[in-house]
Amino acid sequence: MQRITEFDRRLFNRVAAARLRRAHPVLPRLSRAADHGVLWMGAAALLGAAGGRSARRAALRGVGSLAVASLAANTAGKWATRRGRPLVDAVPLIRRLSRQPLTSSFPSGHAASAAAFATGVALEAPRYGALVAPVAAAVAASRVYVGVHYPGDVLAGCALGVGAAALTCRWWPLRPGRPAAARPRTSAPALPGGQGLVVVVNSRAGNGALGSPDAAERLRQLLPAAEIVRCTPDDDLGGLLEKAGRRAAELGGALGVCGGDGSVNAAAVIAARTGLPLAVFPGGTLNHFAADLGVETLEACADAVDAGEAVAVDLASARPLDGGDAAPASFLNTFSIGVYPELVRARERLEDRLGKWPAVALGLVRVLWTAQPHSVEVNGRPRRLWLLFAGNGTYLPEGFAPTYRPRLDDGLLDVRAVDGGRPLARTRLVAAVITGTLGRSRVCTTARLQRLRLSGLGGVADLSYDGEVAPAPDALLLEKQPRALTVYRPA
Repeated sequence: MQRITEFDRRLFNRVAAARLRRAHPVLPRLSRAADHGVLWMGAAALLGAAGGRSARRAALRGVGSLAVASLAANTAGKWATRRGRPLVDAVPLIRRLSRQPLTSSFPSGHAASAAAFATGVALEAPRYGALVAPVAAAVAASRVYVGVHYPGDVLAGCALGVGAAALTCRWWPLRPGRPAAARPRTSAPALPGGQGLVVVVNSRAGNGALGSPDAAERLRQLLPAAEIVRCTPDDDLGGLLEKAGRRAAELGGALGVCGGDGSVNAAAVIAARTGLPLAVFPGGTLNHFAADLGVETLEACADAVDAGEAVAVDLASARPLDGGDAAPASFLNTFSIGVYPELVRARERLEDRLGKWPAVALGLVRVLWTAQPHSVEVNGRPRRLWLLFAGNGTYLPEGFAPTYRPRLDDGLLDVRAVDGGRPLARTRLVAAVITGTLGRSRVCTTARLQRLRLSGLGGVADLSYDGEVAPAPDALLLEKQPRALTVYRPA
């Protein structure tokens, strides 16, 4: 160990004595810019604003990886080692920072954050990762150049950052590069230039970023013969989709929607009822259905519409059984009762003040702390549940973070329940969520079914489907409508 320490110091002294004219003033400025993660937060914001869905996922994973690495490096890592900082006497004055850090030198928090962000971005989007990696390497090297870390501190920080990024895959698994499988449907009409296509663009989706006038104008360029209808915050989305569906039926064409999963769900119900093919243009924040479908961009969907390439997918529904007038809640992605609808409500209350993702994080803490399990009957059996999740198709991986579906037409509901009736249920639930082991925990059960009956829901206030929240009836029947919807997708 003594030899390693001596080698580390000699290497530091060689860097201090080096005269790298092109490195100054770039490296000191980069080192200061990375203070408190400001540089990486700015890079994440740029990716989220300028890139597509993969860029937004990359930004989210990068920031999450940075948070894990920074917490590990600046708390446990520095506290456990308490290594002194290098003596800066050998470092030229012009290269030194105006304020020298006083914390432990090992490991480098800046290097850990840089490596974590770059690795997190690269895991989701390798092309963006290739752009971020040189900047991250320069930030890590700058900490030796300005004299605040030994090279060994930086290498350890980089290793910690890479490990933190890899660890995020435990809670948020990577999505495969290929779309979900589905059977081809040849009856979808080819609509050259969008002739016969009526598209509703929801300007409220994705905080207005993708459902904006720019998206509508881009669709007009891609499909000049299509009819584009913009839904403003003052319009009724459901009413506009109904009108668009009737117009598309008159033209013998197809219904299109540009928005998030809630907008796509509303359009899918109308398309399935009227027998119209559906064109899904991703325009929300996450676009889960479009991602599983393999439609990542507006151009991809436009190409499929031009060529008449489509697949048949399942639609699932939650049908009230209490004899009321409530309509069935159809869902393309997921249905749930319990803590998730409560989380959505908590997020909506905080979103205007904090923004979406901080509101999600704070809402999750509040819900896990205050929520109580609900007493329900599942296929006639009494249960106390924190959460019941049903996916339209089998989701992977198992456990707390279902991410994608290998098929869109398997005819099954993916049912997952988190049991609240066991001793220390809340503690076990929180521990399993934090450690990413909910899939192996005894509080979690799974099943693959074609239908599921839920009754005794009097104590359940809300249900959630495809990100939308609605009041829960007293009893529900969840069932599948196999291959009930035709959607355009590139071959």
